Amino acid sequence: MPYSFSFRRLGISAIGVALLASAAAACQMDTGSETENATPLEATSVTVSESAPTSAASPQTSPPAPMPSSTPEPYASNDGGASAAQDMPTKVPRDFSGLDAPLFPAVIPQDMPLEVPEGVPEELAIVWQVWSMLADEHVDRGTFDPEVFTEASIRGMLMALDDPHTNYVRPDVFGMESEDIRGRFEGIGAHVSMNADGRLVVVAPIANSPAERAGIRPGDTILEVDGESIEGISLIEAVSKIRGPRGSVVRLLVQHIGDVERVVIEVERGVIPLQSVVMRSDPGARIAHIRLTNFYEDTADRLTETIRDTMAAGTEGIVLDLRDNPGGLLNSVVDVTSLFLEGGLILYELDGDGNRKDWIVRQNDDVLEQVPMVLLANQFSASASEILVGALQDHDRATVIGRKTFGKGSVSILRQLDNGGGLFITFARWFTPDGRLIDRNGLEPDIEVQHGDAQEEDIRQLERAIETLEAELEQSAPTALRPVA
Repeated sequence: MPYSFSFRRLGISAIGVALLASAAAACQMDTGSETENATPLEATSVTVSESAPTSAASPQTSPPAPMPSSTPEPYASNDGGASAAQDMPTKVPRDFSGLDAPLFPAVIPQDMPLEVPEGVPEELAIVWQVWSMLADEHVDRGTFDPEVFTEASIRGMLMALDDPHTNYVRPDVFGMESEDIRGRFEGIGAHVSMNADGRLVVVAPIANSPAERAGIRPGDTILEVDGESIEGISLIEAVSKIRGPRGSVVRLLVQHIGDVERVVIEVERGVIPLQSVVMRSDPGARIAHIRLTNFYEDTADRLTETIRDTMAAGTEGIVLDLRDNPGGLLNSVVDVTSLFLEGGLILYELDGDGNRKDWIVRQNDDVLEQVPMVLLANQFSASASEILVGALQDHDRATVIGRKTFGKGSVSILRQLDNGGGLFITFARWFTPDGRLIDRNGLEPDIEVQHGDAQEEDIRQLERAIETLEAELEQSAPTALRPVA
């Protein structure tokens, strides 16, 4: 039968190659005509050394006889010819000269050109051609599942994008509700994202959630859910596997950041209340420590209320903590940023055609533009939180302390597909007012504070923020810092 692989890869010696070529030549008459009693190539006894290197100096037998361009070669079954044999066409290239050259099977042209269906773009015509040939001729075509081929083709195209935020959603998970934007949901309580390698990373567990109580930490990589690998699936599919009714238990194979060993963590799912504004200091403290855990629809209102209350009790400045904040709604972060700026650009986005959309400061009834503040951010501050960091940094409104941010600065839209599934598409990318690209770059802090121990790092970052803000307060008049009622 024809050989379709490279002899070089097997390490066949030059003698062995020559014998193979001679055996092929022996299947033909000197005139090049077909011989009824020709010996099949695989029946020829050839000694092949897998370890012997190919050498141009190796002894050779006489050159093989010239081969015709196309020779039907009998191909028989293992029963020695009892079953019907079929002619398997072969073709040896005319320029066959080197002993390391493979013997390729014949190129069989189509009886009739394949017509590409109307509507298939020219760039994908070859994909249609491959599918058509497989469906018509592959030995296992009777077992083909069109849905499997469809999903594999989609995932193949998306892999070529090298964009972890553009992904396919199967029909059975497309209908999952986005309830976590508006109130509560049942699950483990952890914000997650796909990293550049397509792995599911915990950006931050929600405070006092089942995930936090079970030992899930920021930066953890979730590899399996209930013994099933989630590598290669979309973000929303992975989330759908982790979520579930309260009281049920999910087993997660987790790799903690910085650890080599993987651990299995069992988490009992619960009802996760969503709270985006958390006061971390005593009411009326000179410097208030306020943490933003996310950007929901009501975050701006909740933050305004919290700041007003603490300023009325005697607070002079605030540390706004965005560490481990995975993001949220774009409109929400625009509203929050507008609380601290008198006007100007908050961010702009560019789509694939180069079209630009500007997001400017919105008018609001609260006057918080003069409240002294410092921002805390780290490597798990992502998406919407990076918009706030970039805007206040570029407007010189607040000092940013901590670590470089995550680098998720893209606009995603969700389109429904005809099969009931969906496609998350990266539609545009965000830039700070000064034109800094957020996506995959992240934003550097004004003052970097790092430590090998995560808990100690959190403490030192907060201490540095308080020191910085106290220095600013010493240079300003407290009476001018109160918001106007």
